[in-house]
Amino acid sequence: MKKALHFGAGNIGRGFIGEILAKNGFAITFVDVSEEIIDALNEKGAYKIFLAGPEKEEQLITNVKGINNALEPEKVSAALVETDLVTTAIGPKILPKIAPLIASGIKQRKQAKKTRPLDVIACENMIGGSQFLRQEVYRYLDGPERAYADEYLGFPNAAVDRIVPKQDHTDPLSVTVEPFKEWVVDESQLKAPALKLTEVHYAKDLEPYIERKLFSVNTGHATVAYTGADLGYQTIKDAIKDPKVLQRLRAVLSETRALLLAKWDFSAKELEDYHQKIIARFENPYLSDEIVRVGRTPLRKLGYNERFIRPLRETFARGLNYQALLETTALIYRFDDPKDEESQKLASLLATRPLKTVISETTGLDPKKDHVLIEQLATCYLQHK
Repeated sequence: MKKALHFGAGNIGRGFIGEILAKNGFAITFVDVSEEIIDALNEKGAYKIFLAGPEKEEQLITNVKGINNALEPEKVSAALVETDLVTTAIGPKILPKIAPLIASGIKQRKQAKKTRPLDVIACENMIGGSQFLRQEVYRYLDGPERAYADEYLGFPNAAVDRIVPKQDHTDPLSVTVEPFKEWVVDESQLKAPALKLTEVHYAKDLEPYIERKLFSVNTGHATVAYTGADLGYQTIKDAIKDPKVLQRLRAVLSETRALLLAKWDFSAKELEDYHQKIIARFENPYLSDEIVRVGRTPLRKLGYNERFIRPLRETFARGLNYQALLETTALIYRFDDPKDEESQKLASLLATRPLKTVISETTGLDPKKDHVLIEQLATCYLQHK
């Protein structure tokens, strides 16, 4: 049986990546610091996935075990020597923390004279995740070890998409996910092209798919959250029932769709169908997601290359319509979650600093070059306030 080493035994790791790996005949070793999850994996050797839908379809994932990398890092390195594939779903900020473990495994593969190619795929909500991980791993390798990695290890970038709602299972391993899933891998960066997974799409150019997902799913989901929060809703399910929220979502997707059509070789019908499917996903009554969860970390979501500012910049530069994006972005500055550190930091900045300065510093927009957008965002914020 083929072996997979997966970093991150959270809901996405078990409910998305683990599902596809299992369907492709892999025995999966999950790596995580959660003693509860790792102990349960080793005790049961299996877990259940539930699809959020009327039929409540369930799947049993078997041939799984776990390693606690905080307690037994040497086991992680040893497992990497023998594995056929490495994947991650741990969050962008945690990738640097697992780099030493992967580097140690690469060193041991070199010592064992392993010449079978190995791909390391970071399945994270970020652009260029695998190549970022590669840079972090190479910090711990010397010249000959890097040369070995260059020859035998691939770090193909990937784009992943699946909504995992808030969980309410008594079994810590069980996980509920939406029926829809998409995993796209950059085919040009594979070192082991013969090892391709069913239910994974391999593309010669990943960037169009990454932007399609970022400007559609991420931008759209956040649009529902911030518009819903402003109208007093607590859940995505309730917010999207409001015609005002749905209208705003459709307007934002129309603007990002125009941008995607201007940049990439998608057809209008293809993108319209994709966006309609996204709306249906958000409307799924079996996906109960809290607005504060989707809207959390507003400072990160205001980033220069993130889900709002990037399409806002690019639609403006191309002379395309961006009014709905502008109005939604302004709402982020009104988002208030007492339990979210970034939300409270943003509120503090707005209370103590000039508005246009806060907008420039939080978005990365240049006060001179991007003064029109800064002015328009400030106007939208003040009008709505």
